[in-house]
Amino acid sequence: MDHIVVMGVAGCGKSTVGKALADHFSCRFIEGDALHDPASVEKMSRGEALTDSDRWPWLQRVGESMGGIDSDGLTTVVSCSALRRAYRDHIGTHSNGAVLFVHLHADQAVIAGRMAARVGHFMPTSLLDSQYATLEMLEQSESGILIDITPTADEVIAVAIEKVSQHFV
Repeated sequence: MDHIVVMGVAGCGKSTVGKALADHFSCRFIEGDALHDPASVEKMSRGEALTDSDRWPWLQRVGESMGGIDSDGLTTVVSCSALRRAYRDHIGTHSNGAVLFVHLHADQAVIAGRMAARVGHFMPTSLLDSQYATLEMLEQSESGILIDITPTADEVIAVAIEKVSQHFV
């Protein structure tokens, strides 16, 4: 196992599931949001969607952060939206190894309800439309797993662990 990217739109549980996977598989967890530059965080906080020119340097940092840890022989789990195929490819190019994408997904109404209930995150619910407009579902040719997140967090984590375990038998 080289790297796992827990992906999906804002509010889908990337950090929660990512931390649980990292704990279960004894991997290093990287919070992708922490790799955004301050200008991008400020932009999103104002309710402005990022452009591709905003995203490319961030996605490169995501890939390079995995690659740097991989050079120490460690597997990583990263939370990162990775909404488009091109973004996922860009991450993989900079990661120094194979990447399994764990796509957490639900209807937009489910995610909007969860986002409205969370406190202290910079991403406003108003950006959810742009996230879904940008989202490209995993393609069959990609190394990835799709997980429905409508059940409880504990159930989603159990499914994620089971599916990732099957992938790396």
